[in-house]
Amino acid sequence: MVTHVENNVFRAVSDPTRRAILDQLSDCGLCVAEIAEAFEVSRPAVSKHLRVLKAAGLVTVQRDGRERVYSLDPRPLQAVDDWMSRYRSELRGTLRRLKDYVEGHP
Repeated sequence: MVTHVENNVFRAVSDPTRRAILDQLSDCGLCVAEIAEAFEVSRPAVSKHLRVLKAAGLVTVQRDGRERVYSLDPRPLQAVDDWMSRYRSELRGTLRRLKDYVEGHP
């Protein structure tokens, strides 16, 4: 059964823009303006994505003067990894059968 917290994490990572933001934050903390530079959406739209990520516990926020610096907290992604692990062996088997089929039918 998926908990409310896990549901927030799945919802957060379901959006490609939010996944791209997480990718940006994987190396260092950034302010909204720095994050927004990489996207063709408004700064308020980026802020909305950051609120979703924060609600899921995937980012932390720290004040630096007037700026808010967002940093990645990957711990909640463990729920996604745990869920996906159930399907990895099945996917590997499917890919192996496809490979065998393709190699056997030139």
